[in-house]
Amino acid sequence: MIMKYLALYLLVVGIIGIIFLCTDKYKATHEKWRIKEFTLHVLEFLGGVFFMLPTMYIIRHKCRKISYFLVTYAALILWCGGLYFLIKNQLM
Repeated sequence: MIMKYLALYLLVVGIIGIIFLCTDKYKATHEKWRIKEFTLHVLEFLGGVFFMLPTMYIIRHKCRKISYFLVTYAALILWCGGLYFLIKNQLM
């Protein structure tokens, strides 16, 4: 039961993250006020990293910034580790 709620939560946060990432890409190409990287990272650490990371490659946004990638992959590693821990200990 909790797995369904977690999947729904990750889907919703992921979709919101994709919207923010695509909006930032649009604003970057049109030289408008950008979304802060901190905001994008918060969405990643909330679980959006599973959807935002592939989107970054697809739309080719933030692909060259190493400092951004380090934080993004840290979020991915933390989420994967947390999910592994929950599954291994049968808490899900």
